[in-house]
Amino acid sequence: MKKYFMGCDVSKGYADFIILDSDKNIVENNFQLDDTFQGHNKLYSILIDFYKTHPHSALLSAVESTGGYENNWFNTLSKLNEVLSISVLRLNPLGVSHSQKALLNRSVTDEISAKNIAEYLINHQNKIQTDTNSYYTSLRKQWIFVKLLVKQKVQLLNQLESIVYTANTEVLTYCKHSTPNWLLQLLKQYPTAKRLARANVKSLVKIPYISREKAENLIAKAKISVSSSDDKITENIIKATVEQILHLNRTIACHEKQLSDNCNLPEVKILESFKGIATYSAVGLILEIGAIERFSSSKKLAAFFGIHPTLKSSGDGFAAVRMSKKGRREPRLILFNVARTAINCNPLIKEIYEKHVKRGMPKMAAIGCVMHKILRIVYGMLKNNQDYNPDIDKHNREISVARRITVKSNTRRRYQVYDNQAPVSRRQSNKRKEEKKSQVLKLHEADPL
Repeated sequence: MKKYFMGCDVSKGYADFIILDSDKNIVENNFQLDDTFQGHNKLYSILIDFYKTHPHSALLSAVESTGGYENNWFNTLSKLNEVLSISVLRLNPLGVSHSQKALLNRSVTDEISAKNIAEYLINHQNKIQTDTNSYYTSLRKQWIFVKLLVKQKVQLLNQLESIVYTANTEVLTYCKHSTPNWLLQLLKQYPTAKRLARANVKSLVKIPYISREKAENLIAKAKISVSSSDDKITENIIKATVEQILHLNRTIACHEKQLSDNCNLPEVKILESFKGIATYSAVGLILEIGAIERFSSSKKLAAFFGIHPTLKSSGDGFAAVRMSKKGRREPRLILFNVARTAINCNPLIKEIYEKHVKRGMPKMAAIGCVMHKILRIVYGMLKNNQDYNPDIDKHNREISVARRITVKSNTRRRYQVYDNQAPVSRRQSNKRKEEKKSQVLKLHEADPL
């Protein structure tokens, strides 16, 4: 059965298609169809004619992930699999982009992009995996919706802070880490310092988490406030902004509860057994990881998240080891928040974090190490379908420490040892001396007699 490859470059409202054979010869020239019923029906007719011309053949098609615009075409091609010998994949645009750059293609058009997708399928058909996101489709939609609401809330909070700074300056001392709910309720009733100065202590204490002492303090500071805005328009803006934030809080809480109640995935329950991973974070990690079978080792999972260490050493130059931060930012953000929570509530993670800090490592770098550690634990939990057990990790660390020190020879120098007469730089000469000294010390530790 002969294989053919169809590239589909999706744009908003339409898509470009091209079909190549295994030798990258054009079988069906570029054609463009609209994302309508007529366009999808025409695609079916074109593929029917293709199979009449090329019977006993298999067609592999692919679309790039473009934020949802590709879903309609992906679903149509998936349905056609029931009547035609056609398979459809969803590709990472970054891989196609790098493949195009490797071919030194400088021009970018819809026609060229469709051809690049088809050629990417031909070059990497043994490495490409079929789409596995259908299992999490509905969960992903709700999780993305919650993220959108949180983003809107943060934007409104930033806007509120800039307005309150000129209208009720002193209350911002309570917003150093976050904006508490009691303060939002306060601003809803008393948006400016002028209004707050005329407030009654009995009225303030009715707001939850405001004690009599705090109420008296708020009123006293409002009376000597340096705030410069107290007009009616400013009051209305603050009230409207606060109401929107409170509404978003209720909506986010509602959807997070739905997410928790409707999420019956066993993988999420496993991740929740780790102290520091709540339902929202567990769902986010599962959606980012997908099937754990995609990763043959925890190192590959770390590389997927972009938290693996990288270094650059060329000639005499050497750069410090850093987190690569390759790939999407969202998975690392989820893991970063999990790490900060786990440092406070998980004894094992707290111990590892404090150990790195005591050694002189910067706190952010120590959090990076903790993120890597948590991801390795997550990999082990999902791979073995097992709840979190700190004793397993402690046992693995004891085995690692107990291993006998082995001396690794420099295989690059297996044909010639270092020549002291070589015209190398002073830095390279010192480097060779340090390496030779290190090898001698390791040999002595391995066999002191």
